[in-house]
Amino acid sequence: MASSAAQQPPLRNAAPKVRQHTATGPGRGTVLLLSVAVGLCVASNYYAQPLLDTIARDLGMTAASASLVVTFAQVGYALGLVFLLPLGDLLERRRLVCGLTAATSISLVLTAIAPNGALLLAGAALTGLLSVTAQILVPFAADLASPHQRGRVVGTVMTGLVLGMLLARTASGALATIGGWRTVYWVAALAMLVLTAVLHRSLPQFRGTAASSYPGLVRSTARLLVEEPVLRLRAVIGMLAFACFSVLWTSLAFLLSGPGHGWSEGEIGLIGLFGAAGAIAAQLAGRLADRGLTTLTTIVGAVALLASWGLLLLGAHSLVLLIAGIVLLDLAHQGVHITNQSLIYALRPDARGRITSAYMTCYFAGGAIGSALAAVVHARAGWTGVCALGAVLAGALCLIWAASAAKVPRAGRELWAVASAVFMGAGSLALIAVVLRLAS
Repeated sequence: MASSAAQQPPLRNAAPKVRQHTATGPGRGTVLLLSVAVGLCVASNYYAQPLLDTIARDLGMTAASASLVVTFAQVGYALGLVFLLPLGDLLERRRLVCGLTAATSISLVLTAIAPNGALLLAGAALTGLLSVTAQILVPFAADLASPHQRGRVVGTVMTGLVLGMLLARTASGALATIGGWRTVYWVAALAMLVLTAVLHRSLPQFRGTAASSYPGLVRSTARLLVEEPVLRLRAVIGMLAFACFSVLWTSLAFLLSGPGHGWSEGEIGLIGLFGAAGAIAAQLAGRLADRGLTTLTTIVGAVALLASWGLLLLGAHSLVLLIAGIVLLDLAHQGVHITNQSLIYALRPDARGRITSAYMTCYFAGGAIGSALAAVVHARAGWTGVCALGAVLAGALCLIWAASAAKVPRAGRELWAVASAVFMGAGSLALIAVVLRLAS
């Protein structure tokens, strides 16, 4: 018996464990670990935001060039979603996750030692590419959860993602105050190494069920956007919502460090604590999705996203209104995002990795477009221009949702599919144009 057990393949030993998690749902410890891991992975892309002014001065970069750190990180993340995330449907996930977190630690070290802007941007792009681990872990949690609790589990794990995105600014501001901006990346690199060890020890083994080759998986990811109208609609909505989010957080450091406020890095980082209210929306939207109330959460989120820009505009001269606008925007953004994910994960359980890849590629492309446009608009029109840009993006989201919610004939649906593709293509071209203009 000992001999036959020794010859049994490792994944077969893990299979009962995976089935047990799926039947009863993952335990609280597993959900908590996944939530922390997702938060740490995604935080790597956001440490720089409250530090942009300091980094620019230290490396002799212009404010617009320093803003490209955010853009490069998001472009790298989008590329990771296209080329790395589909591997979650093909490879053993624990090994893939641990390999990516270890590599992310190395890329953070590269950023920490960057002597100039070029190497800093390279480190940001590489970190973004590798930290796609967060989006491998979210569908992993969905696979482990039973159907009746999937929205709650995904909402809880996404709470970690929200807190990682927002508290990264607070942590980086505090660490930069103590030891300079490079300290932030040294500490982050160490945290990723520790996370790698814990994940390897604690996560169950889980191999994807896709029978296709890697090139076939990448091609099928693009086909999903054509074949699944719900995915296509939610990808465009997510793209616009995250564009709004990036417009705010890319520009906020320059507003708060400017003549009107004069905040330090640590003080700017603390503003992220107010954005953590988005974690509440993640939990609430997940529970409402389990009850089938996705239309309600989408409508409320879209309208609140538009209204937040009015508060943010008035917040240029009022800290109370600025904080109110930040809280409302983050609540709206996360409510829409979690609703999107709850809907798309129900489409094809055997292709959750590729569905996540398709959706999140559009999502982070929106973020990259938003941050790039924000840098240009802020340089030319200040905070007022930034708020106008955000309002236009949020207004477009409201209009697209209203059009999709109407009773559209089949011919109209085909036109909508073409319009969605044109919109995403135009946004990508706009991003390229902005980057080339800033680089010239």
